[in-house]
Amino acid sequence: MTIESAIRFRPAEPADAAAIRDIVRAAYAKWVPVIGREPLPMRADYEKAVAEHPFDLAVEDSRIVGMIETTTADDHLWIENVCVAPEAQGRGIGRLLLERAEIKAREAGRNGLRLLTNGAFEANVSLYKRHGYTVDREEPFMNGVTVYMSKRLE
Repeated sequence: MTIESAIRFRPAEPADAAAIRDIVRAAYAKWVPVIGREPLPMRADYEKAVAEHPFDLAVEDSRIVGMIETTTADDHLWIENVCVAPEAQGRGIGRLLLERAEIKAREAGRNGLRLLTNGAFEANVSLYKRHGYTVDREEPFMNGVTVYMSKRLE
Protein backbone atom coordinates (compact mmCIF):
# COMPACT_ATOMS: atom_id res chain seq x y z
CA MET A 1 0.00 0.00 0.00
CA THR A 2 1.36 3.42 -0.93
CA ILE A 3 1.21 6.42 1.34
CA GLU A 4 -1.26 8.01 -1.09
CA SER A 5 -3.73 5.16 -0.63
CA ALA A 6 -3.33 5.08 3.15
CA ILE A 7 -3.99 8.80 3.68
CA ARG A 8 -7.37 10.42 3.34
CA PHE A 9 -8.28 14.06 3.88
CA ARG A 10 -11.15 15.59 5.76
CA PRO A 11 -11.98 19.07 6.99
CA ALA A 12 -11.35 19.78 10.65
CA GLU A 13 -14.25 20.09 13.03
CA PRO A 14 -14.32 21.96 16.36
CA ALA A 15 -13.79 18.64 18.19
CA ASP A 16 -10.41 18.27 16.39
CA ALA A 17 -8.86 21.39 17.96
CA ALA A 18 -7.11 19.53 20.80
CA ALA A 19 -5.66 16.91 18.45
CA ILE A 20 -4.45 19.65 16.08
CA ARG A 21 -2.82 21.49 18.98
CA ASP A 22 -1.09 18.29 20.10
CA ILE A 23 0.25 17.53 16.61
CA VAL A 24 1.49 21.10 16.17
CA ARG A 25 3.22 21.09 19.55
CA ALA A 26 4.88 17.74 18.82
CA ALA A 27 5.91 18.69 15.28
CA TYR A 28 7.40 22.05 16.26
CA ALA A 29 9.06 20.89 19.50
CA LYS A 30 12.31 20.06 17.67
CA TRP A 31 12.69 23.75 16.78
CA VAL A 32 12.56 25.07 20.36
CA PRO A 33 16.28 24.44 21.03
CA VAL A 34 17.17 25.84 17.59
CA ILE A 35 15.51 29.24 18.14
CA GLY A 36 15.44 29.34 21.94
CA ARG A 37 11.68 29.73 22.27
CA GLU A 38 8.44 28.10 21.22
CA PRO A 39 7.63 28.85 17.57
CA LEU A 40 4.46 30.92 17.24
CA PRO A 41 2.30 28.00 15.99
CA MET A 42 2.90 26.26 19.31
CA ARG A 43 1.18 29.17 21.07
CA ALA A 44 -1.87 29.46 18.82
CA ASP A 45 -5.43 29.02 20.05
CA TYR A 46 -6.60 26.13 17.87
CA GLU A 47 -10.20 26.24 19.04
CA LYS A 48 -10.35 29.78 17.66
CA ALA A 49 -8.31 28.90 14.56
CA VAL A 50 -10.52 25.92 13.64
CA ALA A 51 -13.57 28.15 13.99
CA GLU A 52 -12.07 30.86 11.75
CA HIS A 53 -9.95 29.04 9.11
CA PRO A 54 -10.22 25.94 6.97
CA PHE A 55 -8.01 23.06 8.10
CA ASP A 56 -7.49 19.95 6.03
CA LEU A 57 -6.50 16.96 8.10
CA ALA A 58 -4.44 14.04 6.81
CA VAL A 59 -5.90 10.93 8.41
CA GLU A 60 -4.43 7.43 8.47
CA ASP A 61 -6.26 4.56 10.18
CA SER A 62 -8.65 7.06 11.82
CA ARG A 63 -5.71 8.95 13.36
CA ILE A 64 -4.80 12.53 12.40
CA VAL A 65 -1.19 12.47 11.17
CA GLY A 66 -0.93 15.94 9.65
CA MET A 67 -2.75 19.14 8.89
CA ILE A 68 -2.70 22.23 6.76
CA GLU A 69 -4.39 25.50 7.70
CA THR A 70 -5.14 27.88 4.83
CA THR A 71 -6.97 31.09 4.05
CA THR A 72 -7.95 32.57 0.72
CA ALA A 73 -6.50 35.97 -0.15
CA ASP A 74 -7.19 38.21 -3.15
CA ASP A 75 -4.81 36.49 -5.56
CA HIS A 76 -3.39 33.52 -3.66
CA LEU A 77 -3.98 30.86 -1.05
CA TRP A 78 -2.15 31.60 2.20
CA ILE A 79 -0.71 28.61 4.05
CA GLU A 80 -0.90 29.59 7.70
CA ASN A 81 0.44 26.33 9.05
CA VAL A 82 1.37 22.88 7.81
CA CYS A 83 2.80 20.08 9.88
CA VAL A 84 3.07 16.33 10.19
CA ALA A 85 3.12 14.33 13.40
CA PRO A 86 6.74 13.39 14.22
CA GLU A 87 6.09 9.64 13.98
CA ALA A 88 4.63 10.10 10.48
CA GLN A 89 7.33 12.40 9.09
CA GLY A 90 9.49 11.34 6.17
CA ARG A 91 6.73 9.41 4.43
CA GLY A 92 5.49 12.05 1.97
CA ILE A 93 2.57 13.35 4.00
CA GLY A 94 3.93 16.92 3.91
CA ARG A 95 4.04 16.68 0.11
CA LEU A 96 0.45 15.46 0.04
CA LEU A 97 -0.62 18.38 2.25
CA LEU A 98 1.13 20.89 -0.03
CA GLU A 99 -0.52 19.26 -3.06
CA ARG A 100 -3.84 19.56 -1.24
CA ALA A 101 -3.21 23.31 -0.88
CA GLU A 102 -2.56 23.59 -4.62
CA ILE A 103 -5.87 21.89 -5.35
CA LYS A 104 -7.66 24.27 -2.99
CA ALA A 105 -5.95 27.28 -4.60
CA ARG A 106 -7.04 26.19 -8.08
CA GLU A 107 -10.58 25.46 -6.89
CA ALA A 108 -10.70 28.98 -5.41
CA GLY A 109 -9.45 30.47 -8.68
CA ARG A 110 -6.13 31.56 -7.17
CA ASN A 111 -2.91 31.36 -9.17
CA GLY A 112 -0.43 31.00 -6.34
CA LEU A 113 0.37 30.03 -2.80
CA ARG A 114 2.26 31.93 -0.13
CA LEU A 115 3.65 31.09 3.28
CA LEU A 116 6.28 32.12 5.75
CA THR A 117 8.68 30.16 7.89
CA ASN A 118 11.55 30.75 10.25
CA GLY A 119 14.89 30.92 8.46
CA ALA A 120 16.38 28.68 11.16
CA PHE A 121 14.02 25.90 10.06
CA GLU A 122 16.37 24.95 7.23
CA ALA A 123 14.68 21.58 6.61
CA ASN A 124 11.36 23.35 6.06
CA VAL A 125 12.84 25.95 3.71
CA SER A 126 14.46 23.11 1.72
CA LEU A 127 11.19 21.16 1.61
CA TYR A 128 9.31 24.13 0.22
CA LYS A 129 12.03 24.80 -2.36
CA ARG A 130 11.90 21.15 -3.49
CA HIS A 131 8.18 21.63 -4.08
CA GLY A 132 8.59 24.70 -6.26
CA TYR A 133 8.44 27.54 -3.74
CA THR A 134 10.84 30.45 -4.08
CA VAL A 135 12.06 32.91 -1.46
CA ASP A 136 10.41 36.31 -1.97
CA ARG A 137 12.05 38.16 0.90
CA GLU A 138 13.56 37.76 4.34
CA GLU A 139 12.88 40.01 7.33
CA PRO A 140 14.31 40.16 10.85
CA PHE A 141 11.94 38.80 13.51
CA MET A 142 12.52 38.03 17.21
CA ASN A 143 16.30 37.61 16.91
CA GLY A 144 15.90 35.53 13.77
CA VAL A 145 14.74 35.81 10.19
CA THR A 146 11.30 35.26 8.69
CA VAL A 147 11.44 33.78 5.20
CA TYR A 148 8.50 34.65 2.93
CA MET A 149 7.98 32.13 0.13
CA SER A 150 5.57 31.69 -2.76
CA LYS A 151 4.70 29.34 -5.58
CA ARG A 152 3.02 30.29 -8.85
CA LEU A 153 0.51 27.86 -10.31
CA GLU A 154 0.22 27.38 -14.05
